[in-house]
Amino acid sequence: MLEDRPTVASAAPWPTAYPKGYAVVDVETTGLSRDDRIISAAVYRLDAQGAVEDHWYTLVNPERDPGPVWIHGLTTDVLAGAPLFPDIAEEFAARLDGRVLVAHNAVFDWSMIAREYARARLTAPVRQRLCTIALSKELGLPLPNHKLESLAAHFGVIQERAHHALDDARVLAEAFLPSLRAAAAGNVRLPLLECRPLTEWSESSVPRQPASSYRGGGAGSWRPSRKRPACPYPNPGRYEPGKPLKQGMRVAFSGDTSVDRELLEDRAVDAGLHVATSLSRLTSLLVTNDPDSYTSKVVKAKQFGTPVMDEAAFGQLLQDVVDATDG
Repeated sequence: MLEDRPTVASAAPWPTAYPKGYAVVDVETTGLSRDDRIISAAVYRLDAQGAVEDHWYTLVNPERDPGPVWIHGLTTDVLAGAPLFPDIAEEFAARLDGRVLVAHNAVFDWSMIAREYARARLTAPVRQRLCTIALSKELGLPLPNHKLESLAAHFGVIQERAHHALDDARVLAEAFLPSLRAAAAGNVRLPLLECRPLTEWSESSVPRQPASSYRGGGAGSWRPSRKRPACPYPNPGRYEPGKPLKQGMRVAFSGDTSVDRELLEDRAVDAGLHVATSLSRLTSLLVTNDPDSYTSKVVKAKQFGTPVMDEAAFGQLLQDVVDATDG
């Protein structure tokens, strides 16, 4: 059950700069690419101090193959009678309006939601998001990894149906409550990031925003390099599409990112990956939101045949990186 009784943390003076409400969100999708679709969505609305107000869940007909049924369990037959995204867009928006979107690996959920609204020629009313992975790092939680199940276990939250949007949203809401109150008790600055909606859509590309509007680094911006400790794991080789990442893989980034670039790189390092500042034949993977650009890394990736992946898909895979000792 969601805990909404007063606690030691909630009894402390509440930071006045904290948001006035949250929408804890989980979406299940047909896959991880920019042209994949949402097939189910759930929202738990929370008040300013994390208490649940209500919840909502819907299936969504993706008008295509449902993807990895063995993960989310939603078959073509189950989704055949579900509403299309434009049919639920207004209700979904009402659940998000005026609230901070909270999700586990929030850049992925936000990217999928923004794309669906862009396809429908609409805009989601979300201005800020909060990633519970980033929050757990701010709080210094002693988690073995960044999986939702690890966060849930830390707070004694029981998962009943993993990869079911409604249960995942419930689990996250239950884990977010003590996280938020711990942050408030320590007057911790919440890791809020801006959500920039897409204003147009094309199936072949996502429109770029001016590089100067990003904090992530890339084309049109400069930031000093950070010296990182050497990766302790050997390079297992190139990333194979459809398989998980493995510790030791060399990952390079190119162009603008939605998540602050240093935070994204920190997550990769924490997961046991090697962050490369340049691209060579030894690079396992290039992460870029603009694979058609002419940056030196993108050009070299095409020359070398290096696998390329967008930020949202990379963020999803970061949740389950295979140990270097496996296999």
